[in-house]
Amino acid sequence: MTEFTISLAGVAVGVAALYPQTKAFCRDYLTEAAPQCALTISEADIDSESERSAREDALEGIGPRHFSRPYLETLAVYRKAADLLLEKNAVVFHSAVVAYNGKAYAFTAKSGTGKTTHLNLWLKNIPGAYVLNGDKPLLRWMDGKVMACGTPWQGKENLGRNEMLPLAAICLLERSEENHIERIGFSEAMGMLVQQTNRSERPELMLPTLDVIGKIGTGVALYRLGCNMDDQAAWVSFRGMTEGT
Repeated sequence: MTEFTISLAGVAVGVAALYPQTKAFCRDYLTEAAPQCALTISEADIDSESERSAREDALEGIGPRHFSRPYLETLAVYRKAADLLLEKNAVVFHSAVVAYNGKAYAFTAKSGTGKTTHLNLWLKNIPGAYVLNGDKPLLRWMDGKVMACGTPWQGKENLGRNEMLPLAAICLLERSEENHIERIGFSEAMGMLVQQTNRSERPELMLPTLDVIGKIGTGVALYRLGCNMDDQAAWVSFRGMTEGT
């Protein structure tokens, strides 16, 4: 057993893991602070992650992928931590978050739409922009505002930083022949926000999850971006969101 504490969205989470690789995976988030909550990973948790992966592969019509147990343990930690952090008004939101001038901007979309591509367009074209988290940031409602928080789960490109920044906007990304952006209301965005938020397998946590989504969705500016993934798309989203927040 490997025991350590990580800081996620400003919360110290104690972790009892089976593999030392899991501590190494979380190295940028280790803290000496006293844990405010704790989780323990079992062999059964890792088996569950393997079964989940096989189900997802079957749904996508691809052959089952085989992952190492240490890797699967990092997913089990993510899932259990997400459940614990709901009590702190924090949810894992599947998105790519870019930071600029002390604020964060989250891009979310259905898989394969181009979140990472658009993120890279910001890095290429917007001086001073950098990635806060490329895949699974935490969004936390704190003191009347929404914070975007880095996590160890940063996506295939492993892009991110251990930082917390005010979230200025969430942008729903769609493909379009012409680049355009418009402000939308919570009712228009709610379906995608729910879809992209990590939802626990524990039924009793559904209402708390929806409560946090409501706070986040009404606490930040929401946009819909149609883009064709050229350089101009980055400037359209940049100007649309920074001038509107």
